[in-house]
Amino acid sequence: MNLSRRTSMLVAALSVTGLILTGCSNSDGSTETAAKESDSVVVREQWVKAADSGMTAAFAELQNTGDTDVHVVGASSPASSRMELHEMATGADGAMVMRPKEGGFVIPAGGTHVLAAGGDHLMLMDVTSPLTPGADAEVTLEFEDASTTTFTAQVRDFSGAQENYQPGGMNMDGSTTSAPANGG
Repeated sequence: MNLSRRTSMLVAALSVTGLILTGCSNSDGSTETAAKESDSVVVREQWVKAADSGMTAAFAELQNTGDTDVHVVGASSPASSRMELHEMATGADGAMVMRPKEGGFVIPAGGTHVLAAGGDHLMLMDVTSPLTPGADAEVTLEFEDASTTTFTAQVRDFSGAQENYQPGGMNMDGSTTSAPANGG
């Protein structure tokens, strides 16, 4: 093959590569992709309250390393058929009750949102098999932008936080929610 033919093939290959990269770039010409909310969240000190059945709760510190607020809007786990984001609030009788957290949890830019017994927490509504101390449970957080992050939490004995549950209305199957066997 002569030099001019090799040069022509090289120019053609570079032209195709340029077109491919242009097709992958943003409208401003950059090739960066938009950051997902899950990319800026670090989960620390995570654990789940032991339970044989019924309801239990997961706790953690959620740190946002990004420069914009992050919104947790849901959670799931193989250890439970359904999870809810919960808060503690004063009930009609003045007692503290846990209830679904409208709008989810906001992790402030550069800040931390603590999920703790007696405060905001992740509620496992229907434990599918016993969660025994020392075992691990997997939990996936769902963010407002539809991104997710999954973490593993150790199951621990904990006798505190036996709050009353104030149902947020109907369950997804149309039934009403009853008081928990294990509070958050």
